[in-house]
Amino acid sequence: TNLNPRYTFENFIVGSFNELPHAAGFAVSKNPGAVYNPLFIYGGVGLGKTHLLQAIGNELIKNFPQKKVRYVSSEKITSEIVTAIRTQEIENLKNKYRQTDVLIVDDIQFLAGKEKTQEEFFHIFNALYDKNKQIILSSDKPPKAIPALAERLRSRFEGGMIADISLPELETRLAILKNKSQERGAEFTEEVLSFIAINVPRNIRELEGALNRLM
Repeated sequence: TNLNPRYTFENFIVGSFNELPHAAGFAVSKNPGAVYNPLFIYGGVGLGKTHLLQAIGNELIKNFPQKKVRYVSSEKITSEIVTAIRTQEIENLKNKYRQTDVLIVDDIQFLAGKEKTQEEFFHIFNALYDKNKQIILSSDKPPKAIPALAERLRSRFEGGMIADISLPELETRLAILKNKSQERGAEFTEEVLSFIAINVPRNIRELEGALNRLM
């Protein structure tokens, strides 16, 4: 599956900034292929997209152990397509992906400008979509803002649910810090955690980095 079991819904902090994608992802994990297909989640760097995507995947495996769930980065899928074209095994690759019940692709914006990769991914997407297989995608921007993306792919991406993760508010940043320090068995005063939350306003990954340095 390529999923990291550490990323779950249980340790994913929900705030107003990510409420919609979290709710949509949770709904998909209970009823894949029937609601919000494809599910397209976008937001800036370090705001928890990868955690949410993998949490959906892990929840799906728990709820539907018989389903084949595959999590892959767009760089990995590009590399596989390039290799398959070179070795003349593109049909085998497409068949491999067609066996998937849930396809999760992280950072789909990296397909921009790669025309042949987009073409082959379009065929994979259609084959899965036509069989009601669930497709989940993430990007740093909405489909219409991804440059050099084929119009037919853009149209497919916009055909399901698009949900954005915005910047976390102060209270959520504080909750995330408390949660992370608790996970690591460390104790910090409210004053210290508030100081970090106030001074790292834009990025959850940086929040975690500040906490790690402090520890």
